[in-house]
Amino acid sequence: MKRGALICQAVALAVAVTALTNACAVGPDYKGPPKVTDGDAGFVRAPAKLGNQTPTARWWTELHDPLLNDLIERALKANPSVDVATARLREARAALASERAKELPSTGVSAADLKAHGLTSAIGASSAGGSADTNVYTVGFDATWEIDLFGAHRRAVEGAAASLEGTRAGLHDVLVSLSSEVAEAYIQLRDAQERVRLTERSVDIEKQLLILIQRRRAGGTASDLDVARFGNQVETTQASLGPLLADVTDQMDRLALLLGTTPGSLDIELAAAAPLPLPPETIAIGDPSALLRRRPDIASAERKLAAQTAAIGQDIAALFPKLTLLGDVGFIAPTAERLLNGSSLLYVASPILQWTPFDLGRTKSRIDQARASRDEAEAEYRRTVLSALQDAESALNRFGRQRDTVGDYAKVQASAERIYQLTAVRLHNGIASTTDLLDADTKRVQAQLSYQQALAQLSTDFVAMQKSLGLGWVEGAG
Repeated sequence: MKRGALICQAVALAVAVTALTNACAVGPDYKGPPKVTDGDAGFVRAPAKLGNQTPTARWWTELHDPLLNDLIERALKANPSVDVATARLREARAALASERAKELPSTGVSAADLKAHGLTSAIGASSAGGSADTNVYTVGFDATWEIDLFGAHRRAVEGAAASLEGTRAGLHDVLVSLSSEVAEAYIQLRDAQERVRLTERSVDIEKQLLILIQRRRAGGTASDLDVARFGNQVETTQASLGPLLADVTDQMDRLALLLGTTPGSLDIELAAAAPLPLPPETIAIGDPSALLRRRPDIASAERKLAAQTAAIGQDIAALFPKLTLLGDVGFIAPTAERLLNGSSLLYVASPILQWTPFDLGRTKSRIDQARASRDEAEAEYRRTVLSALQDAESALNRFGRQRDTVGDYAKVQASAERIYQLTAVRLHNGIASTTDLLDADTKRVQAQLSYQQALAQLSTDFVAMQKSLGLGWVEGAG
């Protein structure tokens, strides 16, 4: 009973020491990131019809294209990059659990059946010569517990927790990039398919013009030069179809890769042309302060700063002594039957104080290095915030400018359409030729092509704007 009481007192002392030192941790406490911008005002470059309401995380639903919605959702589940980021997140969780486990005692259990020579009666063995061989049976339990006097373990846990959150932000960044890449590839696919259709229409019109010129040449009202010139135009337009068809295939294969599948696997699903997805008239973009909270790259940089701050405390703690409690309880006997008798009990309990004063120079160098790393992380955070703001402002500006450009090309298209209709009326009244009508039709198709490309760029700029705002993931992801 007396031995058991001593062990209990030792454990109680260890618990008390731990409780007293848990409130102490050397090194700077993390007080949050530096203030880079007040973020109170709205975006400087935000065009009209973009409000500061909270934007939709799944922004692609505002394009009202069910197939695009499905493709993005499938990509977010099946893309290998998501699997890589998820695996890293699991690894970071395990690293945090490992650091937390270091705050607990390290224990072990052992058992052995040994051959001993010269064993004395200390274990109850008897031998005429005092040095005969005998069996020795042992069972033991040992524990070591490093008391976190100066918070080194707790700083390590702080750093691991910050690294875990930074890894989670990395997963969110993958989701943001992936959703925007799928949408961009889908927009480029639909744009290429529509341009193929319009170019084929242009080829048909130019071929009709060539036939008319050939007829006029046969009638003596056109020259060989006219025929050659129109023939060259047909060949030139025909040649432009090749790159467009290649672009269609490239975007299908790009989407297949983003969805984690093989090239060609989406050809049937995407072969039929469909309208280009267009952004809505009114778009919510939030404000800069919300952007700072939402963008994963900013969150990752902030968490790295927190981890580097905790690392300073870990290195400072190395300047001070370490206290470790060592305990070993076991039984040793010459026979298995006597192993668990009270007389076979052996135990050791001892505090161990360790200090390395001659390594103070190296320790201080590590502290200086940790402080420099922390300063680097702070500067990197400021750079990331400013870069994110510039990215968002630039994307907003491009979207606003392109929306005006679309309006200009819409006027060009309307004008070309009116010219075509008026030419058709003149042809009906006998004051214009079929050649005039086909020429007007060619210009109308060219105007439609320009308008189509402007629309595609507008949708692409919309996607870039959503990515710059850090949208594409929701709370709880990962």
